[in-house]
Amino acid sequence: MLPAVVPAAEGGGEGFETPGVANFWWPLFGGDGAFAFTRPALVLLISVALIAWFFVGATGKLSLVPSKRQFLVEGTYNFVRNTLGRDIIGSKDFLQFLPLLFTLFTLILVNNVFGIVPFVQYPTFSRLGFPLVLTVIVYLTYHAVGIKRKHGVLNYLKSLVPPGLPTWLKPILFVLEFLTYFVIRPLTLALRLMGNMLAGHLMLLVFILGGEYLLLHGDNIGLKGAGILSMAFSVGMTFFELLIEFLQAFIFTLLAALYIADAVSEHH
Repeated sequence: MLPAVVPAAEGGGEGFETPGVANFWWPLFGGDGAFAFTRPALVLLISVALIAWFFVGATGKLSLVPSKRQFLVEGTYNFVRNTLGRDIIGSKDFLQFLPLLFTLFTLILVNNVFGIVPFVQYPTFSRLGFPLVLTVIVYLTYHAVGIKRKHGVLNYLKSLVPPGLPTWLKPILFVLEFLTYFVIRPLTLALRLMGNMLAGHLMLLVFILGGEYLLLHGDNIGLKGAGILSMAFSVGMTFFELLIEFLQAFIFTLLAALYIADAVSEHH
């Protein structure tokens, strides 16, 4: 986090610096350029190593009576398999997409939870580049599946317009459906995840840094009391943010499954 206290513009006192987008750009080395290695990149690499260690270790020694670790792995897998895979895509086609859905859910969830983990406290997907990469993977997957199922690009584009419509309505609907499938879906998928993680982290920063500033630099009991309330509220916000982090991982994976289900279906 950036310091909450900075020199004031006038006088020799100190003032409160409002958290902003600079709190999300932490280059570790490589300068401030496009190829800098940043803290979110490090957090993402740590999350990949942590997920691999956890799941490989848990599945390497399976037992009839599961350990707590095995129970958590099986519960997560069954949740993604049944709720986000089979129930959305269908029992006929979901298995081939299960590795993608499981990877999306666990990777997003772990990186979101890092936003409230002490000494990390950084939601990786508050940086647009990370959800954008996952969105591109989902985007290419459901379009490739749709093209394969519809036997070619032309038939895939034709399927965007349902049969039986008046001739004059078909061009209008085609444009709307094309924008939905090729522009709006990927944009909203990436921006929804990024926006929620960015907003949640900024709110926590405001209440934590603001409470710290009021508590340490408030010149009367009222301001110090407001600082205590702000810090207490930040604790409650942390638990609420944990719920949001889970929901955002669920929603991203759910939408990916819905788009894939749409692509494998016979009719849009």
